[in-house]
Amino acid sequence: VQLQACGGGLVQPGGSLRLSCAVSGLSLDYHALGWFRQAPGEEREGVGCMASGASRMIYADSVKGRFTISRDNSKNTLYLQMNSLKTEDTAVYYCAADNDGLASRNPNRYDSWGRGTLVTVSS
Repeated sequence: VQLQACGGGLVQPGGSLRLSCAVSGLSLDYHALGWFRQAPGEEREGVGCMASGASRMIYADSVKGRFTISRDNSKNTLYLQMNSLKTEDTAVYYCAADNDGLASRNPNRYDSWGRGTLVTVSS
């Protein structure tokens, strides 16, 4: 299983970014998927997570209404659309897949991880 995240960069407060995570070696339909982030000195936190079959999505309170997790099965790719970005959204963002199909924001539940992509929100 391989996951490769991209799309990070420098953006001004209020701006938008879309992260992509190309997944190989598993079907998106049968696994929970998630986006996580980790800021310096902080623990890794679940930002947006999707149950198998996209049956349920859950978000951190801090990003509700601003971030949207989605996927394209034809491309085997997971996305995170981030709008109205704030300086506190600055972090390394990771995508992950879980062999279990239940959506969870707990990073310990996830089995496969991609390398992170850095998002910096600054003026």
